[in-house]
Amino acid sequence: MTGTDADARRGSKLPVSTLVLTHTSDLRVLLMERADFPGHWQSVTGSQEWGETLLQTATRELREETGIVAGDHGGIKDWGISNVYEIFAQWRHRYPAGTIHNTEHVFGLELDEPVPVILEPREHLQYAWLPWKEAADRCFSWSNRDAILLLPKRIAQPGAVQ
Repeated sequence: MTGTDADARRGSKLPVSTLVLTHTSDLRVLLMERADFPGHWQSVTGSQEWGETLLQTATRELREETGIVAGDHGGIKDWGISNVYEIFAQWRHRYPAGTIHNTEHVFGLELDEPVPVILEPREHLQYAWLPWKEAADRCFSWSNRDAILLLPKRIAQPGAVQ
């Protein structure tokens, strides 16, 4: 990317994102190690693009980061949870000047069993399907950890919003 291209893209990200907790019915959770933050694991996440609904963002990010097509598995469910957190300083240049907080909306995708994942190598180094407690412990993000900790209750009461 040329300097001009980088300048044009600087500050273009919306401070609105989705977290897609991909899991199995027996509570195994998909986590991926970030390429730009080695040693730090997370679920699928990504920023909303102009003109997208949150569901479209979640569906697109899932497909881009894992190769999983949500519609092939019953679709992504909106958990009705949003979290506001401070954007790490090293990533603030991606947002409009002065933006320091992001609002993240939580979604889930339940699969019958773990599926192979096709990683986007610029975003993630490796993936693992982990038991929910181990996945929660491995996450660097408090909001991701909290979503995983809600998982047993959501499976026990599928229609309940926690």
